[in-house]
Amino acid sequence: MPPKFDPNEVKVITLRTTGGEIGAASSLAPKVGPLGLSPKKVGEDIQKATMDWKGLKITVKLVVQNRQAKVEVVPSAASLVIKELAEPERDKKKVKN
Repeated sequence: MPPKFDPNEVKVITLRTTGGEIGAASSLAPKVGPLGLSPKKVGEDIQKATMDWKGLKITVKLVVQNRQAKVEVVPSAASLVIKELAEPERDKKKVKN
């Protein structure tokens, strides 16, 4: 039998995602499913929070308390530099040389 649910307990989940895109629900499900959250809803929340970082790989911290997820963006040094240089968004479908 699983332990009793504590509404005051705070869980922190750190994951890396591409900014401005909805991550695959299948990759979020094992992380947020046991906490009683919908992977689709969490993916949409992450997308809204990372719209400024469109196309860049960014680290996201999910703070879950009482079945409510709060999204915090934790930018790395590389993503900050790329954002400040105003590099165009990388086309992932394009073939590299």
